[in-house]
Amino acid sequence: MLCLEFKVYLPAEYTKILYLHIMTNELEVKELERVVVRFSGDSGDGMQLAGNIFSTVSATIGNGISTFPDYPADIRAPQGSLNGVSGYQVHIGESEVLTPGDYCDVLVSMNAAALKTQYKYAKPQATIIIDTDSFGPKDLKKAEFKSEDYLGELGIDSDRVVACPVTQMVKDCLKDSGMDNKAVLKCRNMFAVGIVCWLFNRDVQLAADFLRKKFAKKPQVAENNIKVVQAGYDYGHNTHASVPATYRIESKNKVKGRYMDITGNKATAYGLIAAAERAGLRLFLGSYPITPATDILHELAKHKSLGVTTVQCEDEISGAASAVGASFAGALAATSTSGPGICLKSEVINLAVIDELPLVIIDVQRGGPSTGLPTKSEQTDLLQALYGRNGESPMPVIAATSLLTVSMRHIWPAKLPSNISRPLFF
Repeated sequence: MLCLEFKVYLPAEYTKILYLHIMTNELEVKELERVVVRFSGDSGDGMQLAGNIFSTVSATIGNGISTFPDYPADIRAPQGSLNGVSGYQVHIGESEVLTPGDYCDVLVSMNAAALKTQYKYAKPQATIIIDTDSFGPKDLKKAEFKSEDYLGELGIDSDRVVACPVTQMVKDCLKDSGMDNKAVLKCRNMFAVGIVCWLFNRDVQLAADFLRKKFAKKPQVAENNIKVVQAGYDYGHNTHASVPATYRIESKNKVKGRYMDITGNKATAYGLIAAAERAGLRLFLGSYPITPATDILHELAKHKSLGVTTVQCEDEISGAASAVGASFAGALAATSTSGPGICLKSEVINLAVIDELPLVIIDVQRGGPSTGLPTKSEQTDLLQALYGRNGESPMPVIAATSLLTVSMRHIWPAKLPSNISRPLFF
């Protein structure tokens, strides 16, 4: 890369020196070991899908990833409000990544409220991508900005901001698609995916493959979204998007094999299935739907062919009671819930203790007391798991440290209750 630098001294009333860089070749590509990207916008802006696509693309080329979906517990807050912001953070590394990261290196904010609420999660030197069409006077008022200088209010250096009229460019891109305005606006997240793919030198064909698979029954929807992803990529490539360089996270030690996208709940389900198979027992799960534990019930319900029996009960108490009955009948029994459900199950858990019945109680923790925050996770139930029963009845409590330990060590948590004739918390 050849970079010519000129110093232009402005009139006396200005104290700033303007640097003009004339690029005669492509932007410099910098190698990084790891990076954290955070997508944010309204609950209806598709940030979860955008983050999922970028995560999948990164994993496909061999990067280690860890993700953290962050969406509000509100049913649906007013559009553009501070309470309605949804986020998705992904930590990408050249090798194994164990956490979603703390502060992000790149923040995508699709509206003013997203920028105001999510900027606190960005590093001081982070690159910020915004949709300038969503920073009008009404948008700023909803986000409770005091002036139109929203960057100044937050103390953001404008040189770190990629300001792009995403909404208008998406409308122009899809003007001949036959889609109505509402459907067109739903594609704004794909433009952001395209820009981020360009910024990190990702192959947009991988994103296209993901979309064609996701919308296999709606091929025209897939093609329209792919068109917008390409438009976002081209925008970054053609304008250099106000950034000094693009980046690459290259995995140096790639291991051939079959990979899958997995969550803690799915790993838990697979671990239970493996434990039952090794023990030569039928697996029984008695559960009542509760966020964020319901996915375990959903996943196990798909595997009846593997000897799995699932029962969706009318309440938490009956979910635990049915599992106690299945354990008494000789099955490998489990019940899944979150903190509020543990409170309700405590009497039945004590029944399993006094009857000396093996039982796996899965607590997928959510934040806060009482009914808590359904969409927020927190390590908040340890004391309840240790002591939350009458009669001071002791129980083992096991916690996983990674997705691998969730899946593989479930074999041991499922085996241990049988050895000690006692329920166990996981």
